[in-house]
Amino acid sequence: MSAKFVFITGGVVSSLGKGIIAASLAKLLQARGLRVTIQKFDPYINIDPGTLNPYEHGECFVTDDGAETDLDLGHYERFLGVPTSQANNVTTGRVYYTVIKREREGAYLGKTVQIVPHITDEIKRRMLLLGQSGDYDVVLTEIGGTVGDMESQPFLEAVRQLQWELPEGDCMCIHLTLVPYLSAAKEIKTKPTQHSVQMLQHSGVMPDVIVCRTEHPLGENLRRKIALFCNVKPGHVIESIDAWSIYQVPLNMHAEHLDELVVRQLGIENFNAPDLTRWKAFLENLRNPKSTVNIGLVGKYVALQDAYKSIQESFVHAGAACGCKVKVHLFLSDDITAENVAGKLADMDGVLVAPGFGERGLEGKIHAVRYVRENGIPFLGICLGMQMCVVEYARNVLGWADASSTELNPNTPHPVIDLMEEQKKTTVKGGTMRLGAYECKLKKGSLAHHIYGAELIRERHRHRYEFNEKYAEDFAKGGLVASGINPSTGLVEIVELPGHPFFIASQFHPEYKSTPENPHPLFKAFIQAAKENQKA
Repeated sequence: MSAKFVFITGGVVSSLGKGIIAASLAKLLQARGLRVTIQKFDPYINIDPGTLNPYEHGECFVTDDGAETDLDLGHYERFLGVPTSQANNVTTGRVYYTVIKREREGAYLGKTVQIVPHITDEIKRRMLLLGQSGDYDVVLTEIGGTVGDMESQPFLEAVRQLQWELPEGDCMCIHLTLVPYLSAAKEIKTKPTQHSVQMLQHSGVMPDVIVCRTEHPLGENLRRKIALFCNVKPGHVIESIDAWSIYQVPLNMHAEHLDELVVRQLGIENFNAPDLTRWKAFLENLRNPKSTVNIGLVGKYVALQDAYKSIQESFVHAGAACGCKVKVHLFLSDDITAENVAGKLADMDGVLVAPGFGERGLEGKIHAVRYVRENGIPFLGICLGMQMCVVEYARNVLGWADASSTELNPNTPHPVIDLMEEQKKTTVKGGTMRLGAYECKLKKGSLAHHIYGAELIRERHRHRYEFNEKYAEDFAKGGLVASGINPSTGLVEIVELPGHPFFIASQFHPEYKSTPENPHPLFKAFIQAAKENQKA
């Protein structure tokens, strides 16, 4: 069959969870045997979120092919277990950049370039691209922002056109909206939803299904009222009540028959009942932990939980696999000093030093690494966390008190972490880091080799600085082992400390590849080590 298209819009307020609804529906369709992918269209002008501070837009998620994308793509991959790509995240900036480049090349034959049809045509081309590959039965498209936003109008106009241009039964629109409860009046109010749908209809987009985010159950009378005033069939008003975990949402949506409604609306025949056996087993483990471990997350952006979204979710996956609840304690690295580090981290069963950019807070990370190294606390470092681990070891074990990263001190006599050679000529910041999946060869007999159970792995990267190879022999003699090396470039990807209960750090980002059904081995091993440390 040709690909079917589902467009998901949001109204009333932002942060209702369009990405979770899209991922949950996609999971249900996949569990029915369909080939599914999800794409995100973001209305901001940035080409991608790669240059955004995490406090602006949350985590920047990286795909295998090196795309810096919205954090919702992390949800898509975690729910589906299928890699996304450059084509799965499109911004207004990327669309306009493409159109303007074509205009400069003379592609429009002297025409006046306008939002309609030129911008909307480019949006439609990108919306249909994945569906034309032949790899998917259903393509879900999440439209970022909220209906009524000026920035989202071109995307909604493109959806309006596609509703008429695609063959009947090949596309549908799902609108997610808020149904608030007023505690003073003790009433659930549908008026915001009515206004939101009216605004969507003013854009020419007709919703086929309305998903209502609510804190209280919706009765049949309220559902009929919403259906009547919003011009949808009564059975097409879906309740999305607050869930105890985002991973419960697919089961909630299945109980509401959302997946059945979608396959019938799209005319998909011979579909199977969804097989959610492994998903339910994960939820069972997640809901019934046998113990709790306390993990300290030392980072620069801890004021916003979404800044480390993939790391937080990787802890959830690993905890369920290890039969324990992972309680994450957030520590701002700016606030950690040599004097207070013990008071902050002494009660932690394990400590993760997180990724980041810039010199702010680096000394705090170094103090944290030294404390866990000297006190036998399980340690996992990621990207900048690995780099600070190397700096700490150089200063406090190898005796180079002035050792540093050139990101922190460009004039250090011992630049044990240095800007990658190819980055030294780069002046453009967007999309120019070492990005995407690269091979890593593991040293036989090492902790990394034991954890992965393989000699060659592929992991995702996002960095400009690297371990300075000039010092590799000094570190090897001093006891810090380079146990993972890129076979093509010799870049050190993993370092570890033999004799320590658990001390390992990676230049790559393992959190990007962890899913509920396949937790990342590094996170599983780290949580298992934290459990053993707690017992000891």
